[in-house]
Amino acid sequence: MTTPLSLPSPRVGSGLRIGVLALQGDFREHLHVVETAGAVGVTVRRPAELDGLDGLIIPGGESTTIDKLARAFDLRDSLRERIQAGLPVYGSCAGMILLADDIADPATDLAGNPQQTFGGLDITVRRNAFGRQRESFETDLEFKGLQFSAGESGVAPVHAVFIRGPWVERVGAGVEVLAQVEPSKAGHPESLDGTARIVAVRSGKLLATSFHPEVTGEKRVHELFIRMIRGEA
Repeated sequence: MTTPLSLPSPRVGSGLRIGVLALQGDFREHLHVVETAGAVGVTVRRPAELDGLDGLIIPGGESTTIDKLARAFDLRDSLRERIQAGLPVYGSCAGMILLADDIADPATDLAGNPQQTFGGLDITVRRNAFGRQRESFETDLEFKGLQFSAGESGVAPVHAVFIRGPWVERVGAGVEVLAQVEPSKAGHPESLDGTARIVAVRSGKLLATSFHPEVTGEKRVHELFIRMIRGEA
C-alpha cells in the first residue's frame, strides 16, 4: 500500500510529454506513474518518437538487450545525441547502466566486443552488483532532494527494491550522490565489504537509481524527475 508521501501531486506533470523507452523491461509501470502525475506518457521505440518530448525514462530490464534493440531500431545514436543536447532522462536499474559513461564489468558479445551505453552520466557502474535474482532485497533509504514531500516529521525514507541491481563505483566531479545502501541494510552485507554503496545519483537533468521505485508505489523519485524537467529541483 502506498503512503500519502508517495503520492505525487496529481498536476505536477500537467502539460509535459514524458517518453518511456519501450524496447524491453518494465516500461508499462513507468508509464503508469507519469500518467498518475498528470503527464502524457509516450512509448518510445523509434527515433521519430523522441520528437516533442520533455523528458525520457529508461526502465529496468536487461541492459545488454536494451542496447542491442536500440541499435536494431536505429535508436541508439538519436538517444545519445538527445542526451548530449540536454534532454532530461531518468534511468532505473538497467537504465542507470545505460546512462553511465563507464561499466566496470561490461558484458561482451560473441565477437568479444563490450556492451555499449548511451552515456551522459560521468559515473562507473558495476552490473548485478548486489547479487543474483534470489539475492534481491528491500530496504529504506535516506534520499536527498525530496524536500517537497516533507511532512511534520520531515522527509520519509524511500522504500527501495533491488533486483539484480547495479551500484556506482565512481562519480565524476559534477555528479551528486542522492542515496547509498549501508552494509547492514543490504540483503548480503558481506558483498559490500563494510562500505556503503552509491545507488542514486544526479547530474544536471540526468537522474539514475539502482532500484525500482515504479514497482513499490513510491512515486516521489518520478516527481523529483518531473520537477527537474520543470527546473524546480
